[in-house]
Amino acid sequence: MTSTDVRAEAEDSGPSGYAAARLRLLQEGARSGPPRRTALAELTDDWLTGLFTAGSQGLRGVSLVAVGGYGRGELSPRSDLDLLLLHDGSDPGGVAALADRVWYPVWDLGLALDHSVRTPAEARKTAGEDLKVQLGLLDARHIAGDLGLTAGLRTAVLADWRNQAPKRLPELQELCAERAERQGELQYLLEPDLKEARGGLRDATALRAVAASWLADAPREGLADARRRLLDVRDALHLTTGRATDRLSLQEQDQVAAELGLLDADTLLRQVYESARVVSYASDVTWREVGRVLRSRAVRPRLRAMLGGGKPVAERSPLAEGVVEQDGEAVLARAARPERDPVLPLRAAAAAAQAGIPLSLHAVRRMAAVARPLPTPWPAEAREQFVTLLGSGRPTVEVWEALEAEGLITRLLPDWERVRCRPQRNAVHIWTVDRHLIETAVRASELTRRVGRPDLLLVASLLHDIGKGWPGDHSVAGEIIARDVAARIGFDRTDVGVLATLVRHHLLLVDTATRRDLEDPATVRSVAEAVGSQGTLELLHALTEADALATGPAAWSSWRGSLVADLVKRVSAVLAGDDPEEPEAVAPTAEQERLAIEAFRTGGPVLALRAQTEPADADTPAEDPEPLGVELLIAVPDQPGVLPAVAGVLAMHRLTVRTAGLRALDLPEEVEGSVLLLDWRVAAEYGSLPQAARLRADLVRALDGSLDIAARLAERDAAYPRRRGTVAPPPRVTVAPAASRHATVIEVRAHDAPGLLHRLGRALEDAEVRVRSMHVSTLGANAVDAFYVTGTKGAPLPGEEAAAVARALEEALRT
Repeated sequence: MTSTDVRAEAEDSGPSGYAAARLRLLQEGARSGPPRRTALAELTDDWLTGLFTAGSQGLRGVSLVAVGGYGRGELSPRSDLDLLLLHDGSDPGGVAALADRVWYPVWDLGLALDHSVRTPAEARKTAGEDLKVQLGLLDARHIAGDLGLTAGLRTAVLADWRNQAPKRLPELQELCAERAERQGELQYLLEPDLKEARGGLRDATALRAVAASWLADAPREGLADARRRLLDVRDALHLTTGRATDRLSLQEQDQVAAELGLLDADTLLRQVYESARVVSYASDVTWREVGRVLRSRAVRPRLRAMLGGGKPVAERSPLAEGVVEQDGEAVLARAARPERDPVLPLRAAAAAAQAGIPLSLHAVRRMAAVARPLPTPWPAEAREQFVTLLGSGRPTVEVWEALEAEGLITRLLPDWERVRCRPQRNAVHIWTVDRHLIETAVRASELTRRVGRPDLLLVASLLHDIGKGWPGDHSVAGEIIARDVAARIGFDRTDVGVLATLVRHHLLLVDTATRRDLEDPATVRSVAEAVGSQGTLELLHALTEADALATGPAAWSSWRGSLVADLVKRVSAVLAGDDPEEPEAVAPTAEQERLAIEAFRTGGPVLALRAQTEPADADTPAEDPEPLGVELLIAVPDQPGVLPAVAGVLAMHRLTVRTAGLRALDLPEEVEGSVLLLDWRVAAEYGSLPQAARLRADLVRALDGSLDIAARLAERDAAYPRRRGTVAPPPRVTVAPAASRHATVIEVRAHDAPGLLHRLGRALEDAEVRVRSMHVSTLGANAVDAFYVTGTKGAPLPGEEAAAVARALEEALRT
């Protein structure tokens, strides 16, 4: 059925015919995107025209006007109808009756309606008071009635907007900034709001308003396509959910991708991010231009009065060869010849970032159009300018985005294309892969005074996750790519090797420090062998911190920093020639020893709870320590079942375990015996912490078997099932080979959930292995735990037995 047939059916059949025609149009698989939005707007126009005509017999000086998205002819399946009934004020009663004849059929069909009834004077007055109304009227489109009335309003509204632009545009910019603060950046969010987030459809509409002011205009290349893609995604979202929603939730992304004919949800998100990046960059450029024009208008009259018509002051100041500053932007000098100077893009970018100013759009586009490619390997100046750009701190981000918007980054680094706009489906990460790499370089720029080779630190920061665009272990793939990129940039063979090592092992320190027993000599030796030299260790330490800080707030803390620093100190000693033979056991603190002796004397568990904050870093004010929850110290006479009992009691009391350690503590010589010491950090899931006496009473019952923890947890889960929006990946349990000479190390990676540690403890007890020590940490929604286990005789488990224990743990977590 053609568009004409559909519209004829709607006209012939009235409201029910419109509803059927609308449904048929939305179900047409062959038509989507702009053609469907236009057809839906035309179909709705025809229906509303019929309603208006039937209800306006004998009325003069009245018209029906579409505004906002409907005015632009962009109706998504569940869009509101934004309508204005415009009249000359001569017959208010007749206009009110006409409004009822138009509005009620719309409501009867269940369509969302945003409506108003105004005279032109009232419309202009309201627009002058409400910026959102004025923005809607800028897209006013005549549907039916007095065309002259509509045309007069459009002309007046546009004239008002242009006359008031110096006042209204800063107001619009502030509105956009406030919305961005609330909603975040569309190009980085895992569940973005396609309309309200920065770089979304609201910002695209704002750019249209700026253009209508004649004061400035957005860079148009790619903007229309980006806006169209976002509208297409919103259409698919409306169709798959059946709701008027703009939030692209995780559980709906696969369906939306299928509706659009895309491979998967990652492909969908990448398309959304790319579109949002175009809109965001266009917004940045446009608002800079608005600010420049408004400043110029304000300054020039005063300048002319001050100078008395004399010679104007110079407006250009040199930044680097071929680069000058003008009106707060880095622009090309008049004598610059980018077609003869292949280093100019990097020199201009480094100069802009060092000066803390943006690169002008014209300069970037000129360089992208005519600059020659760099030779391979790069000349020394290019490498130096590249490192300077990476080491410029926060200004690097804006300059990098300007280069990337015009394709200069992928021209310099072809491997960048695979990580550009690539989503990271991990709650710990707050950025896409490419932005995370830039953020890591920004963080690393603050640490360059800690290393002897800051250039290698900055380049490694940019490349450490470059392998995420390839299948398999991204560290392994990244090592290969890093060797190629480093050689192309012009580093010598030794430096190429260091960079490859840094990329290959960028997770080594934090993984080892948080999941391995640092008292075990094998742990320290394995890290030393992987790193190889003091210089590389120094760089890896700084890279580890920069990477974690750039990941998100859940990835780094003073506690993790102290563990990594301890590991680095131990590895440094090995690299200096010290042999970490069997170290003496770490002496317990006075409080730990007191608890242990009391536990041995009483024959039962002893607990101590105290508020705990992380020690402030040197740069952190002492009055603002980092909260870590509550420290829970438990001493229990060595016996089976301690781990599942403690973990189960905490789960019963809805305490979240943030970190957990367990070790056997030998008592002083005068007191024979062994006590298990558990040093855990916990936080209340909600509400306040339970009293220590209550925890101890439940723990006593759990240890003597009179408290069935598993049954209690099962009852609670059945009564209050947890709702989860996404399906977590399955748990993975592995045996770490050669991780320790004294115990078998079993690693568990699973979705964090109440009672997880209790289930693991029970499974280990059922496997009849002894937990010598453990290291538990939670990163966002992911639990990463390492258990050092031995057999009943205290020796590491044979290979087959260790594998069987790992399988048993994995099976316990799956059920």
